[in-house]
Amino acid sequence: MPELRAQNVTGPVAYHAEGPVWWPGWGGLRYVDMLAGDLLTLRPDGGVDRLHVGDHAAVVRPRAGGGFVVGLERSVAVADADDAPVRPLATLWDDPTVRLNEGAAAPDGAFYAGGMARGERPGALYRVEPDGSSRVVLDGIRTSNGLGFSPDGSLAYYVDSATQRVDVLDVVPADEDPRGLVRRRPFVAVDPEDGTPDGLTVDADGGVWVALWGGSAVRRYSPAGVLDAEVRFPASQVSACTFGGDDLDALFVTTSRQDLDADDPREREAGSVFRVDAGVRGLPVLPFAG
Repeated sequence: MPELRAQNVTGPVAYHAEGPVWWPGWGGLRYVDMLAGDLLTLRPDGGVDRLHVGDHAAVVRPRAGGGFVVGLERSVAVADADDAPVRPLATLWDDPTVRLNEGAAAPDGAFYAGGMARGERPGALYRVEPDGSSRVVLDGIRTSNGLGFSPDGSLAYYVDSATQRVDVLDVVPADEDPRGLVRRRPFVAVDPEDGTPDGLTVDADGGVWVALWGGSAVRRYSPAGVLDAEVRFPASQVSACTFGGDDLDALFVTTSRQDLDADDPREREAGSVFRVDAGVRGLPVLPFAG
């Protein structure tokens, strides 16, 4: 496998960095400091700007008409511009033992948002339409994480971390099935000794890049499910990844220091964002149509 090197571009400025996404309309890379309820934007000089949106910020994505969509603790909200207040769009549940954890927009403009169970009751993956209506796509979910789409938009790759798998689903028109994602099946399994699959992204060649929480790594799997690249990081809790840069040829990777010993010398860079010259280009982010 090729040796890929990671460069720390922010330092450990976040507690639980997650959900990186590149969008030229807001100037580049944005991600969340989830448990702080903040959206973080990487400036060209390497500094990071914060925007507080609530007690919890699970995921952020651009909107096709401007502004952004953000997953809060149990709801999805939108803002019409970067300096506009967020306003509620859809409340997905009222159970305090389940919180939003990750999400992504689909090729047809819908927004998928998944929950993480904090008790015995499982969460679910929801589809949110541009008008704010929503429905359950997958239930019985413990820790909803990565979601990304193949270059032709026909496949979706999805992680429920508790399964130790990346799964694949078919993407279908809403008039065929209103859930939009069907026929879930295993794509690759990850040995628990290597970490737990977390966030993911898909490159322009159809490769699936998966962050390994507790594994200090991001792995690339070919469209056939063959492991063909791995990047190592000086932080164990690698949470998510995305492609960015003017040519979408840089892999940006978030890490977390949630629940770690602040004095552990092995985790001094936890909470940083790293950049990797991956040798392949990514796909432009899909915006939410709402």
